[in-house]
Amino acid sequence: MANDERLIALHRLLVGQRAPVSTARIQERLGCSRATVMRLIAELRDISGDPIPYDRFAQGFAYRQPPDLKGELSSPWLGDAELRALLAIRQQLEQTQPGLLAELLAPLERRLIQLLSPDGLCQEELGRRIRLLSVGRAKRLAANGFAACAEAVLRRRRLRVRYRSRTQEESLERELSPFRLVFYRDNWYLDAWCHLREGSRRFAVDRIAEARLLTADAVELPDSHLDEQLGEVFGIFSGAARSTAVLRFSALRARWVADEVWPGQRHARWLEDGRYELKVAYGDPTELVMEIMKYVPEVEVLHPPELRQAVTERLQAALKNFSGVS
Repeated sequence: MANDERLIALHRLLVGQRAPVSTARIQERLGCSRATVMRLIAELRDISGDPIPYDRFAQGFAYRQPPDLKGELSSPWLGDAELRALLAIRQQLEQTQPGLLAELLAPLERRLIQLLSPDGLCQEELGRRIRLLSVGRAKRLAANGFAACAEAVLRRRRLRVRYRSRTQEESLERELSPFRLVFYRDNWYLDAWCHLREGSRRFAVDRIAEARLLTADAVELPDSHLDEQLGEVFGIFSGAARSTAVLRFSALRARWVADEVWPGQRHARWLEDGRYELKVAYGDPTELVMEIMKYVPEVEVLHPPELRQAVTERLQAALKNFSGVS
């Protein structure tokens, strides 16, 4: 048990007992030595302001006046390194999705900077030293829409949204039972059960024009169903796995591909000549074809024939676009 968790457990143990709690019992409950108990008691005295006197008869400790430490002990203490990491995460969110939850997170950011002020760390310096470059990020992501989705996911409540996909001109009002938020290639998506279509769907959060939290409970589905319908294959909108691609990369490109994580990866092996062979499960081939095109001419599609043909057609179309250009 981590020390922060032990401190919280010690407070709860003392608050929950009217009589003093023996040192031996504290050691047993916290799984620590007597010396550790003494150190934790000293820390708890500093935080609570209570003397927590030692009872010689009971050979233990008790609060003289049990304090309300709900705010102080509701979350673990963080060291400087953890605080810097948390502030960097906040900076990442601001750089990848400007304005997203800015109003809600501003108090946290100010508090973090105050805690780190002895080191001379300021928000401007953090922005100069940590730079994240995004490609393909949605230009617009409404903070209120994202916040409503997040609240619905965490509180397990239904959500009423007005959604317009990129393939439709008109927007439709839908009632959703959200399961999880997914961050994929610099964009946010919502996995949910669509009560309009009566099926699992993945919605781009930036395409949600309006979102309103409902009082009705969200329907529950097992994670295995979600992974089968929406995950464990290549691509964000792939659905269930329908086929497995076999890709072979040149020895030059293999050194990069072998260190990458491919969604839906089933098997990989090095060949004797230094080339690298990768098997990837996929449903809709559209996104996989686009990914393969990034590695041309250092990749070959071995299987299935229809995927190889789809890549061939894209290459031929590209050649037509560039033919006759001086």
